[in-house]
Amino acid sequence: MADEVKIVDARGSFCPGPLMELIKGIRQEPVGTVLEVWSSDSGSAKDIPEWVRRAGHELIQNIEEAGIYKVQVKKTR
Repeated sequence: MADEVKIVDARGSFCPGPLMELIKGIRQEPVGTVLEVWSSDSGSAKDIPEWVRRAGHELIQNIEEAGIYKVQVKKTR
């Protein structure tokens, strides 16, 4: 299992930009990789978990820190 978290820095990008960055990143990584999307768009806090559920991956964390939404996703397939 990967200990390293891959950061997908999508700050300044607006929906669906952060989600598209996550999808691009997740395709390049092996199963078990954890990716954390950083987004300044509040829509990401809703849109990314919805996509993760539909795509069959695992949502690890969905938090907001100082206006930055940080969504952690584990690639499961």
